[in-house]
Amino acid sequence: MRGTARHDPLATHRGAFRPAVTIGLALLGVPRVVLHDLDIIDEASAINPLLVFAPPVVWIAATLACRLANPLRALVWVGATYGVLLAATHQLLWNRAYDEPPRLGGNLEGKLSATTEELVLRSFAVASGLATGLAVGAICGVVALAVRKLAH
Repeated sequence: MRGTARHDPLATHRGAFRPAVTIGLALLGVPRVVLHDLDIIDEASAINPLLVFAPPVVWIAATLACRLANPLRALVWVGATYGVLLAATHQLLWNRAYDEPPRLGGNLEGKLSATTEELVLRSFAVASGLATGLAVGAICGVVALAVRKLAH
């Protein structure tokens, strides 16, 4: 058998993680989002790199430990789930994250109502969170594939 995870209770028959594992791994990234949005940690703090890099390292290690048949697929799903959690957390903490609500500038400055501006900015924040999660998941998946190839 070519590294399949059929007998691993954490994996599906398609070589990815089970949904509960996917969600659990994605949740590892949420503390940093919360601490950042609440301005509890600074990006220059010593703990920040741990909160940034530990979750993806755990994601990669989990795919290797479970010998998933498709670590890229698994980690894209973890990343997508993380993106949803990232976007939702930013939305929930929006009013706490900003002393003053962000405003549009440039050609749109003062052209839209405050409600419309907030809707536009929140929509972009959601899209950004989803894209970030997918990108992190895809990069981790590629790294997991490379590590697996180097180990064999």
